[in-house]
Amino acid sequence: MERVLLTAEEVAEALHIGRCTVYDLIRTGQLRSFKIGKLRRIPVDALHEYARRMLDEEGDVA
Repeated sequence: MERVLLTAEEVAEALHIGRCTVYDLIRTGQLRSFKIGKLRRIPVDALHEYARRMLDEEGDVA
């Protein structure tokens, strides 16, 4: 079964950034997430959306 939710740690590893940076992205609304009880989860498609947005922005600058 394909994973649909990721932890902040898994997102940090995928993006090669720190866990605190992931939480900053969530806090500023740049990365969608939600809570299940006390656990924060990030949908895989939210990670893909964030990466696409970053690529698009970089393309606009270059």
